[in-house]
Amino acid sequence: MFNVNAMLDENITITEIESWLRQENAAELEKLWAAADRVRRENVGDEVHLRGLIEISNYCVRSCAYCGLRKENKQLDRYRMSAEEVIECAHKAHKLGYGTVVMQAGEDYGIRAQWLADIIKTIKNELPLAVTLSMGERPQEDLCLWRKAGADRYLLRFETSDLKLYKLIHPDLANKTSDRFAILKFLRELGYEVGGGVMIGIPGQSCASLANDIDMFRKCDFDMIGSGPFIPNLLTPLGTGELKPDIAPADQVPATELMCYKVVALARIVCPQANIPSTTALATLNKETGRELGLSRGANVVMPNCTPLKYRVKYEIYPGKACINETAEQCQMCLAGRIYSIARTIGKGQGGRIRTRINAD
Repeated sequence: MFNVNAMLDENITITEIESWLRQENAAELEKLWAAADRVRRENVGDEVHLRGLIEISNYCVRSCAYCGLRKENKQLDRYRMSAEEVIECAHKAHKLGYGTVVMQAGEDYGIRAQWLADIIKTIKNELPLAVTLSMGERPQEDLCLWRKAGADRYLLRFETSDLKLYKLIHPDLANKTSDRFAILKFLRELGYEVGGGVMIGIPGQSCASLANDIDMFRKCDFDMIGSGPFIPNLLTPLGTGELKPDIAPADQVPATELMCYKVVALARIVCPQANIPSTTALATLNKETGRELGLSRGANVVMPNCTPLKYRVKYEIYPGKACINETAEQCQMCLAGRIYSIARTIGKGQGGRIRTRINAD
């Protein structure tokens, strides 16, 4: 293993990244956690920014092999929130002290572009919030319209940079070929803050492939980086084992809590200034301390759920999601306590990417 001090430079090589992904020695990994935490502190400080998540629809036209929202899932009770409900959730997020709302949905063309643009305009006119969108692979004209309406950020995880594996788990629509990196480039050109990310432990994913994913974070210079574990959903081909990618089991990336922390830490090191969440999926794997450990190993964002409870239980990408029955107010109180417990502070304002280096205390 190379000198950990070299990791403070984002020019860590892919070979070194892969070596850390394979590392199992606890003492060595403590060096990784310390390096990531130091890079985080030096570049984005001790503030943890809260983003209010609003899951506005669980309809989706896609057939992704891992996602419970896939169009073939006939057991899912579908919903779309009304404009009034979405705006009410945004007001609640502001009242709870959040600086950003994140509107998320399946790739749902029942969400008309102008309808969402009007909601964005209303939120921007009424509240001092940043607006992040996660709407899938929408047409360029939709992305332009939403940007003109005032949307600030767009999150589109590419899931894996392995094209063969991506095509297997994320089939193209009949009328278009999926190219998420081209969309991410276009989003950047429109002036969005751009977020990408991956799924960890996809059946068929190797450590070399995951190391390449982390290198893609750096090449794309993402403003936001989200990652989470593959959690089997028995209503999907990957969850049932119906779909089995061809890879030697010894080279399979495990969808473990430990591997998730490695990816968060390495993402922080290659993209020092990015906003990186400690995700709900981490809290699902470890309900006691998952979020805190993510924040201690490079993350600086959490995303409390502001979706009304009657809808939240229906947004089931994967089963057993943490905090599924907590109200927005309960979630805010819980997260605040967790943040303060690790001597961090709650961020103020919209919490956009910091592009100038700040000094550690």
